[in-house]
Amino acid sequence: MRKRVRAQGRPSAAPGLFLRARERMDHVARDSPARLALFVFAGIVLVETSLLSLPASTSSGQRAPFVDAFFTATSSVCVTGLVTVDTATYWSPLGQFFIAIGMMIGGLGIMMMASILGIVVSRRIGLTQRFLAASETKSRLGEVGLLVRAVVVVALSAQAILFLTLTPFFIREGDAMLSALWHAAFMAISIFNNGGFVVMRDGLGPYAGDWTLTLPIVFGTVVGAIGFPVVLDMWRRRGHGKKWSLTTKLTLVTYAVLLLLGALLFFLFEWDNPKTLANLSLGDQIQATLLHSTVARSSGLATLDVSSMTQSTWFLLDGLMFIGGGSTSAAGGIKVTTLAVMFLAIVAEARGDRDTQAFGRRLPSEVLRLAIAATFLASIIVTVGTIALMEVSGLPLADALFEAVSAFATCGLSTGVTPGLPTAGKYIIAVLMFAGRTGTMTLAAALALRTRRRVIHYPEEWPTIG
Repeated sequence: MRKRVRAQGRPSAAPGLFLRARERMDHVARDSPARLALFVFAGIVLVETSLLSLPASTSSGQRAPFVDAFFTATSSVCVTGLVTVDTATYWSPLGQFFIAIGMMIGGLGIMMMASILGIVVSRRIGLTQRFLAASETKSRLGEVGLLVRAVVVVALSAQAILFLTLTPFFIREGDAMLSALWHAAFMAISIFNNGGFVVMRDGLGPYAGDWTLTLPIVFGTVVGAIGFPVVLDMWRRRGHGKKWSLTTKLTLVTYAVLLLLGALLFFLFEWDNPKTLANLSLGDQIQATLLHSTVARSSGLATLDVSSMTQSTWFLLDGLMFIGGGSTSAAGGIKVTTLAVMFLAIVAEARGDRDTQAFGRRLPSEVLRLAIAATFLASIIVTVGTIALMEVSGLPLADALFEAVSAFATCGLSTGVTPGLPTAGKYIIAVLMFAGRTGTMTLAAALALRTRRRVIHYPEEWPTIG
């Protein structure tokens, strides 16, 4: 009888341990979703690092060096696209599959991932988690659960459309059917999630004038970069543009202005460069200009050699990468709404207006403070990263700044120096990628939670400015 009691008692320990672990996860998911998402992102990077370290993940069948596996895992989960080894030739189809999965997970965003985890772990989204997700997505608390589900549907649908569009292209290029299907699937994931990875052996250079590839890149990048809330708001209120939310209007207007201005400046800087635009036809020049103004904001899928561009163009791309795309999108950077808020505040100050206004709405002062904080934090991170890169690698300022901005903005454009960086430099880039994907969102969430009213107000005094 004793043996029977012990045998019956042992299985109950496992469910008890599982329940305690689930309760603990439930508690963290409800009360500290930003911290949970950070740990999960870091955990996903480590898991993917271990998967890419498998001999089966490389085309040679040999174990990849830890720094290359870790760098590639971080780049894929942070949807950056910077690489230390060639994606098409170094990694096997299994390794490329792991990279694609990392891009799909990372493309959802840190707070969206926290919300999804809350649903999976606790079957609900807690109040704190709803507040953080609503703050990030600019939606109402009651809509967060619906928004999370809609985001997953939109992401999968957009990638499916890109897959169907790209499959004929790869078949036309002579790929076998299975190879064409895999290449189309990988590039669809990379384009929509602004991942920046390329699975073609010769890269995108040979297709600089091919609209059948570059048009899907442009449209897929834009949809992935303007943000899930913007796409959903436009869909829900289609045909009623005046009823779009302020976030949608600011995002679309600012994104369009930067896209056109970036394209114009890119053309002016490169039109006579024989290594980039000079030897292309006018139609191909327009296409390449539009493409690079688009991908510089997020995906980094360039058809021209960045290292051959002028340093004026590098500086232009630095600015576009640093700004990035829309909030709650696959793009990085400080976000176009952050830039719009600061620009509107400057215009209001120049006019002598007490309030900052946009599209008939008054912007709270807290929004401006948050925009300044996010921009300042991003500037500090990029500055420290640039100096660190110059110290460990000996790179000139222009190259180090370009790689640091590209890593932090999770863009993936490169002057070609990343593979040759010393091990310490590769780890610095990896840290910049992780900070760029998670840092500003986490700061915004933390500041939102710390919003409080002071009971005591000190006397007001204006310091001298300027």
